[in-house]
Amino acid sequence: MDKPFSQACENNKGPILQVLRRVLADKKRVLEIGSGTGQHAVHFAANLPHLTWQTSDQRQYHSGIHQWLADAGLDNVRPPQLITIGEHRLPANTFDAVYSANTAHIMQPHEVKAMMQQVAAALPEKGVFCQYGPFLRQGKYSSQSNRDFDASLRAQGYGGYRDIEELQSWADTLIIEEINTMPANNLLLIWRRV
Repeated sequence: MDKPFSQACENNKGPILQVLRRVLADKKRVLEIGSGTGQHAVHFAANLPHLTWQTSDQRQYHSGIHQWLADAGLDNVRPPQLITIGEHRLPANTFDAVYSANTAHIMQPHEVKAMMQQVAAALPEKGVFCQYGPFLRQGKYSSQSNRDFDASLRAQGYGGYRDIEELQSWADTLIIEEINTMPANNLLLIWRRV
């Protein structure tokens, strides 16, 4: 199997890391929901050596993640756990941060709701959830390209963009602390568990 590669991951890993350096400075263990290719895990673990980075995803992505981890040879990133939102529960009381990129617009709405609720339940007080991707703000798109991409996703059977207010309503113990504007009309939302 060829090692998977995502150009989007290459494009956004630098700007995301700038924010993660700050918001994860006092954290120790991060669970990544939807590690995909494994590129983000390797990049962030290499640049944030104080963290233990736990990858996770559906089984079909594990071999690609293993390839990225093997090539990187990092001591602070862990092999993927099997987590499919809606089928598996997140491990509680083992992480003080959760990270997820480009998952909410792919999942169905009930899956995103489950993710928000499970993250809120699994995080300790003052734990953080770093959520990257395209989102609506008060029902509005940030660009015409985002509107077009959302329509394309929904036409293909994906759940489409979620509104930040909708996400908040699904996890009342998470408060949004930051909305960071990122390249390609994406946002990096920083939630904190109260």
